[in-house]
Amino acid sequence: MNNKTTHLTCACGTFHLEVRGAPIICAECHCRSCSDAAGRLETLSMPEAIRTIHGGTRYVLYRKDRVSLLAGTENLREFRLGPNASTRRVLASCCNTPIFLEFKGGHWLSLYGNLWKQDELPRLQLRTMTQDAPDRASVPDDVPSGALATAGFYGRLLTAWIAMGFKAPDIAIKGAIDA
Repeated sequence: MNNKTTHLTCACGTFHLEVRGAPIICAECHCRSCSDAAGRLETLSMPEAIRTIHGGTRYVLYRKDRVSLLAGTENLREFRLGPNASTRRVLASCCNTPIFLEFKGGHWLSLYGNLWKQDELPRLQLRTMTQDAPDRASVPDDVPSGALATAGFYGRLLTAWIAMGFKAPDIAIKGAIDA
């Protein structure tokens, strides 16, 4: 078992979190929801772009029970694409750093890859939903790149959920960001 603890902060250092152990998976998502959200959020003054040079959003997925929000949580704000959206993106409002994406009822958090220094970012393992990429031909084939989410991707999520005893902890966020 990987017992490594990684400390991460927002760009200005006000918000702190830590993750323990190995991530579930490291992915780059090209779905319309991630692309639309990135486009809207990138209209804010952000420390860096959310999307990669290939148009996807880089995530490092962790079980919720392996993520601890340590300081600056009063600065966390959620953003949803619409009032009935089943996903929410959470930013640190102190500097508009994207922190994580959360699926309603999910047992994991998709932490934004830009929380890591480039040389410390866990290795990309797959690209998903490439059918939605604006220029699918420009998406590299250096890792598995499925047009849709793959069985292996869902298998890793299921394995993590089983290990958590089928729990899906809530993470309370007090405010919202309009973008």
